[in-house]
Amino acid sequence: MTQPTPAQSAKSLLQEYAAEVAKTSAEAPQAAAAALKKAAPEPAAAGANLDMIMRIPVTVKVVLGSATMPVANLTKLGRGAVISLDRRVGEPVDVVVNGRVVARGEVVVV
Repeated sequence: MTQPTPAQSAKSLLQEYAAEVAKTSAEAPQAAAAALKKAAPEPAAAGANLDMIMRIPVTVKVVLGSATMPVANLTKLGRGAVISLDRRVGEPVDVVVNGRVVARGEVVVV
């Protein structure tokens, strides 16, 4: 029996590798689908997780405006004091949840 030449050995190895890659490539979609199915939460578990999320308390603030003044003026403020804000009537207000602006709104008289 004769030994294969280095070129024949390399060609044989390349053919084996190409066959393995083709086999793996053909199996990849099924493997990915199986992994996704395994990672996806059960419908009942997803509902339970959503219920837990819906019960998380958050801090909601509606920012009507702001003002800057010296501390001396601040100490003179009392009940009924009027502070001019940097927004006008009809301008949008920020809706802030846990320190992040999540929406803009408008103040209306009810």
